[in-house]
Amino acid sequence: MNMRTTLGQIDPDRCGCDAPDGTLMPVDEALARALALVTAIADTEQIALSKATGRVLASPVRAALPLPPFDNAAMDGYAIRLSNLTGRGPWTLPVTARMRAGDPPCPLPTAAACRILTGAALPQGAEAVVAQEDVARTNGTITLSHLPKVGQHIRRAGDDLAAGTEIVPAGRMIGAREAAAIASSGADTITVRARLKVAVLSTGSELVAPGAPLAPGQIWDANTALLRAALAQPWIERLDLGALPDDPGRLAAALVDACARADLVITTGGVSVGDEDHMARVFLQAGGAIHAMKIAMKPGKPLTIGQLGGSVWLGLPGNPVAAYVTWTVIGARLAEAMAGIRPVGPRKILVRLAAALRHKPGRCEFRPARILGYSAQGAQLVECLGAPGSHRVAQLARADGLALVPAEAEAMAAGDLIEFLPF
Repeated sequence: MNMRTTLGQIDPDRCGCDAPDGTLMPVDEALARALALVTAIADTEQIALSKATGRVLASPVRAALPLPPFDNAAMDGYAIRLSNLTGRGPWTLPVTARMRAGDPPCPLPTAAACRILTGAALPQGAEAVVAQEDVARTNGTITLSHLPKVGQHIRRAGDDLAAGTEIVPAGRMIGAREAAAIASSGADTITVRARLKVAVLSTGSELVAPGAPLAPGQIWDANTALLRAALAQPWIERLDLGALPDDPGRLAAALVDACARADLVITTGGVSVGDEDHMARVFLQAGGAIHAMKIAMKPGKPLTIGQLGGSVWLGLPGNPVAAYVTWTVIGARLAEAMAGIRPVGPRKILVRLAAALRHKPGRCEFRPARILGYSAQGAQLVECLGAPGSHRVAQLARADGLALVPAEAEAMAAGDLIEFLPF
């Protein structure tokens, strides 16, 4: 649905709070529409693995050799041939060789054992490794009481991966695990996607930079700090556009300029229905198309998503809690998709409520909550923090995540299962 043709049906000047007439868009639909606008960054660059932490892999990395590349010892012990162990035990063998990790493999001496350390290449002809704690060693010999199995304590070549197997898929953000896997494949240079260009603009005539004195009616700008921190990612190139007053002309010019320079433009404020909420109108007048607005979520109903040229606009509400919730639930997913990051597993978990709560049906509510511990049955317990409110920014700093109260629920009891989105 393109809001150019439906703004007459979804009137931006009418609140529609918790309206049952279908004027509010479900959260999942808003997210789906946002993701439908995504074209992942196509530009790539070659960088050293040592500088790739936090970047997004553009093409898969494959194992150049089998992993491990050779048979090796899984623990410290002694490499032996089972054919040397005849008759009934115990058996005694002389120790005539020693292998460390990094030594080239050598033939296993006839009728003898080889002292071998973890990770060392298996001597040619060895069929098993006996752990050092399973033998008695005296005067250069070892004595075994139990017959080992073929392949015991041996890591076979290719046990982890065969040569040519994908070791890290495209779309993964490079962290410690990915870096280790890539390094083990022998790659020192990888192909990553270019950084996502994200422009940030706060709006509101009441905003003052933190540290500056406040005049009557003014507040310090929390949203710019919020988004600077949220966007401090190696895969993002952030363009700070500062804060602007509620001036339609200046806002329109800033929006057009931002959309020309960035892949994703994030604004805060000016997307509700007040006399000074100009963002949706100036965006449409600039030639943009709005694909989602008035979302059935609390806080965050005014969230607006649009597109102008090749840029996606995300209009977050002005209240800091609403801005954070909408960024966490929808904005961050949108940015990750645009950057080419492949989703990894579910983000939400099921927990139990520590205390009962009441809720006005109509919108899915995201309440800041903290984890208290575990119930006697082993389930995590969460407690919602105080009365909900999109201005209660102090609650965010005390919360561990967001509890998701279903839109249709009027009340939930202590012990009820509830979805929880960890921060």
